[in-house]
Amino acid sequence: MGDLPKCGWVLFCLLFCSCVVTQEKAVPKTTSMPGTSAVLRAEFIYEKAPFPSCHASSIAETKDGLIATWFGGKYEKSPDVGIWLSRHDGSQWLPPVEVANGKQKDGNQFPTWNPVLFQPKQGPLLLFYKVGPSPSKWWGMMMRSADAGKTWSEPEKLPGLGPIKNKPVELADGTLLCGSSTEDMGWRVHMERTSDLGRTWKSTGPLNDGLVFAAIQPTILIHGPETLQILCRSEQSKITECWSKDNGLTWTPMEATTLPNPNSGIDAVTLKDGRFVVIYNHTIKGRTPLNLAISSDGKAWKPGPVLESHPGEYSYPAIIQTKDGLLHATYTWKRQRIKHVVIDPANF
Repeated sequence: MGDLPKCGWVLFCLLFCSCVVTQEKAVPKTTSMPGTSAVLRAEFIYEKAPFPSCHASSIAETKDGLIATWFGGKYEKSPDVGIWLSRHDGSQWLPPVEVANGKQKDGNQFPTWNPVLFQPKQGPLLLFYKVGPSPSKWWGMMMRSADAGKTWSEPEKLPGLGPIKNKPVELADGTLLCGSSTEDMGWRVHMERTSDLGRTWKSTGPLNDGLVFAAIQPTILIHGPETLQILCRSEQSKITECWSKDNGLTWTPMEATTLPNPNSGIDAVTLKDGRFVVIYNHTIKGRTPLNLAISSDGKAWKPGPVLESHPGEYSYPAIIQTKDGLLHATYTWKRQRIKHVVIDPANF
């Protein structure tokens, strides 16, 4: 091509640049995660939204597929922050819609916080969230959907807080056990349970004093017919744990695990094969990297895939295992978007 006329070179360059631009536009939103065969897909749930900031996602599997939620608005604690939701139609995530906010009958409006989705084996899809000016003054709310998240019941106020960040677990008798916590008298964990899908509730007292361990946001693992473990975020640079031998009615004193925690949210799931997976920031400072770890007993944890390792905030993850055996995780990506990752637990 060295002896092309000048006009030929111009035409060639224009065509080449056009191809490059076309290829860049054709790059899909869905990409594979480098460095691990366990991560099958990584994507943003949305690229653009009518809110600049987001946080605290949750994900569930319904009869119609995946559904995810988070809070979004100008910034955390802004009165305009509402609960947003997106459904997956089998090929893509649908545009986000606001399904709840903190508007009050007296005209005041408060921010909303930490939505949690849960699909019981029988009954409607449940959405829990919090409303209030700050975590020390918020209250629990819930809504129900009989059509997999397309429409929702009117919000109702809970007697307590409900699941504070992470999904409940459904016990053998249908009881929903919810990990909860308060921040008004130190950071203290407690458990709430409902045997009728949120109509009536019972609660334990605090499981920690807020001094030796200041802990919140428990996630629940099922070890046996009545044996449970909770893992908690803490201010003591460690993920903490408690154990129960009576389906969550009573708990052992809180202790530190071997896993680090930079005072950031975590989540965990019991796999169908009996193993346990936790998603967390493996550091004592900052909110990167974002990691998975796996265990056969909930005590000794082995490193799994690293989902994020670049500078930035990757936090407040949620994780579930779907009917096909795959893991689906969502998390806050730099407070700008919600990321969804699909993981094959057979590969780690």
